[in-house]
Amino acid sequence: MMLHAVARAGLRRRLVAGLAVGLVIAGVAVVGTTTVRVGAAIQRIERVPDAFPAESTRPAPHPVGTVAPRNYLLLGSDSRGTGGSLLTSLGDRADAILLVHVPADRRSVQIISIMRDSWVDIPGYGMAKINAALSYGGVPLMVQVVESLIGQRIDDVAIVDFAGFAALTDAVGGVTVQNEVAFSVGDVRFAQGPVTLTGADALPYVRERYAFADGDYQRVRNQQAYLRGLLVAMLQPTTLANPWAVAGLVDAMSPYLAATDGLTAPAAVQLAAELAAAGTPEVATFTLPTAGTATIGDQSVVLLDAADLAVVQAALQQDSMTGFVPPAER
Repeated sequence: MMLHAVARAGLRRRLVAGLAVGLVIAGVAVVGTTTVRVGAAIQRIERVPDAFPAESTRPAPHPVGTVAPRNYLLLGSDSRGTGGSLLTSLGDRADAILLVHVPADRRSVQIISIMRDSWVDIPGYGMAKINAALSYGGVPLMVQVVESLIGQRIDDVAIVDFAGFAALTDAVGGVTVQNEVAFSVGDVRFAQGPVTLTGADALPYVRERYAFADGDYQRVRNQQAYLRGLLVAMLQPTTLANPWAVAGLVDAMSPYLAATDGLTAPAAVQLAAELAAAGTPEVATFTLPTAGTATIGDQSVVLLDAADLAVVQAALQQDSMTGFVPPAER
C-alpha cells in the first residue's frame, strides 16, 4: 500500500512538473512568436539617428536590471509628402509635442501635451518657443529642452505621421472619444459627448483648430481625447497578450512611424507583457501647466506655470504618477 502511495505521489509530481515545463515552453513559444511577428513590423519603421543630446547634459539613467518608469517623446507631423521621410517632413517644427509616461508599476499611462508655443529656455539660444528647438538643433535639442522641463530622461523618441491615426483607428475597430465641444469639419459633424471615430474621422478630429475660440488649446484637448480612447482600446489585456493583435497594431502603424533604435521587438514585447500583467492600465491625459498667453516682441506665446510645473516634476521624480491629479488648467 505504501509503495503504491509513493508511486502515485511520484506520478503526480512528474505530471505537475511536466505541466509546468509545458507551460514554460508554451510561454516561451508565445513570446518568441510575438517577438518575431512584432520584429518583422518594426523592421519597416524609419529610424531616427543621433536623437539624443550629449550625455553630460542629461538626467541620469535608471539602474540597469530594474523595472523603471519609461518616458517616450512623441513628435507629431502633419506635413509628410507621399513616400517621404518622416524625419525630413518634421523639419523645423512639430505639429504636436507629447510625453508618454509609463510608471514603474505599469498600472497607468500618462500622456502629457506640451503646447507648441510654450516659452522656454533653449540651451545656447535663450528664451524662445519650444518648437524653435527643432530648427536650432533638431531632435537632440528638442530632447534636451523637454528633459530640462520634466527633470526626467527620455528613453525613446518617435515621430508620428498624423495620417497613421486613420490606420490605427481602423485596426482597433474604432476609437471612442469624449468630445468636449461640438464642431464640424466640412461635412463631418462631431457632436458633444461620446463619439466613436472611424479611420476617416480620426484625422479631421485631431487636426482641426480653427473651429474653436481657443484654437490650439482645444485641438490639444481633442488630440488627448483621441489618444486616450486609442490607448484604452490598445491596452486591453486580451490585446496585449495576443501576439497577432500586438503585431497587427505595430504593422498598421509602421508606415507612419519613425523611432530611435531603442524601440525594438523585444523591448515592445516586454513592455506589453508588463502592462498586461498589471491589468488594464488607467490612461490619463493632461497639458503641461500653463499660465496663459502673452505677446513677446511680435510673437504670441504660451507661458508655463512654474509652480504647477514643479508639482508635475515632483510626481515624475517620485514615480507617483499613477492616480496623479494634475493641476487645473488656466
